[in-house]
Amino acid sequence: MELSQLRSFRVVAETLNFTRAAERLHLTQAAVSHQIKALETELGEPLFIRAKGGVRLTAAGQVALEYAERILDDVEALRERIAGRERALAGGVRAAAATQAFVHLFAPLFESFMREQPSVELSFRTTVSTEQTIKDILEGAADVGFASLPVYSPALQVTELFEDELFVVVGREHRLAERDTLNVAEIEHERLILFERGASIRRATEDFFKRVQIRPTLALESNDTHFIKLMVERGLGISLLPSWAVRDEVQTGRLAQLQIEGHHLRRSVAMLALARFQPAPTRAFIAFMLRHKAQLQAMATSTELNVPNAPELSVAHEIVAANEQGYD
Repeated sequence: MELSQLRSFRVVAETLNFTRAAERLHLTQAAVSHQIKALETELGEPLFIRAKGGVRLTAAGQVALEYAERILDDVEALRERIAGRERALAGGVRAAAATQAFVHLFAPLFESFMREQPSVELSFRTTVSTEQTIKDILEGAADVGFASLPVYSPALQVTELFEDELFVVVGREHRLAERDTLNVAEIEHERLILFERGASIRRATEDFFKRVQIRPTLALESNDTHFIKLMVERGLGISLLPSWAVRDEVQTGRLAQLQIEGHHLRRSVAMLALARFQPAPTRAFIAFMLRHKAQLQAMATSTELNVPNAPELSVAHEIVAANEQGYD
């Protein structure tokens, strides 16, 4: 039994597809199939039931996967122990989320993490949906993801990070701009500019519409936060966004935010990662985010541009604002 066989087995078990597993492993499909067949021969039991379009684990495969994960995790832990902490931390962490809005909120913490761990390369990308974020983590295309709850997957470690609230956002020339609140019926008569389907903010918005039984007119949809805010500012419609995403525009008077009478559109945002052993850079990033949960919660709910007790993060806010100005 070889470690390469166990690695291939684990990836096939995660993807339930030999072709995708081969792509992740940078091997040919024939090579992966040969490794799995050799492992099945040595164990004396089939590990997968092969079917059109994919495979699924047998009962023996489930047991074998538990052992394979423990063995591979122990091997990674041994490698890190021998290599030493400094060398083990060298590498990268790929973060993903289904909305670009998170970049604005997380940028200060991301910058702080990179200063604390200069040997770790941190990257962030936007996926087309929360489902795609989950899929990327399960298939190894991302190490950590961010999404609003609920998220269901036994293979994922789901850790709640913070709670925020969505508000109705309108342009300064809108007839509602001078008000603090509006009612549900008024929303139904407006044109909505929303995130694309699958984004966590869009999902929370649609859940609310279903609860209150309204069907507003959709004017535009985009996953570009700056584009949505710009279209609202120019009067093409209204939107529902978390307060932290429009803090700058509200304080400068370009946008106004309103509370929906009788409702609080609160949502919980979680950090997602594989439940099994993680490489040292990923563990360091997860631990860093958890250490800063209180600070992240403060940034998500504060009405101020800079969060108290976090002066070292103010530069990142300026960087994000400058980047957004270049989107036009």
